[in-house]
Amino acid sequence: MPQPFQRVLLKVSGEAIRSNSPHDTVDEAVVDRIAAEIAAAHHDLGTHFALVLGGGNIWRGAVGVAAGMNQTDADNMGMLATVINALAFKDALRRHGYEPRVMSGLEIHRVCEPWIAERGRRHLEKGRVVICAAGIGEPDFTTDTAAVQRAIELEIPVLFKGTHNVDGVYSADPHQHPDAKLYDKLSYAEALERRLGVMDATAFTKAEKRQLPIRIFNIAVAGNIRRAAAGEAIGTYMS
Repeated sequence: MPQPFQRVLLKVSGEAIRSNSPHDTVDEAVVDRIAAEIAAAHHDLGTHFALVLGGGNIWRGAVGVAAGMNQTDADNMGMLATVINALAFKDALRRHGYEPRVMSGLEIHRVCEPWIAERGRRHLEKGRVVICAAGIGEPDFTTDTAAVQRAIELEIPVLFKGTHNVDGVYSADPHQHPDAKLYDKLSYAEALERRLGVMDATAFTKAEKRQLPIRIFNIAVAGNIRRAAAGEAIGTYMS
């Protein structure tokens, strides 16, 4: 019988909460559903959550660089985009009765706390959800790498990566290759060797070094957050 995790770090990509409306960037209904699932898992299973948010629904640094923008400026814009998403989750989680704290790798004292690992661990001990924004506060690092780093610093034993359009890690793009294989389990070395591209190499290397397992699943499927928190074998397990 699987046992619920006591602590997890959930990485939510910006694409997972992208609005279909050309006038909006954040789909508030999706954010509310994810927040409700997180709060329910915390209440029912006793799982304590930390979150790392991407910002791709608002801005992608790679797009700016491709257009000729300075890399640092483009990445800083991306980090600020994650702060906007973090504040959206803060509001939604509070409405569902789960007390959040937004902690930013960039110092923005008017809207969130600065990132201090010890303080983040203390928030978790008090039953609060820690929302980690602005990546690690430095350019040239993805939010996947930030998710691994924050999980390590918060002493969280597992990382959940919520995808928005696939059920886990496949041997090829399942939308273009219907016969692509869904992996139940995968090592970091295999993912790098096969160039599966589910996370960047820095994140994989750091996770492997610190022996941090990662479960990748479709966050768009209602109930998957709870299933993963309960220890069910959904999606792909990487170790």
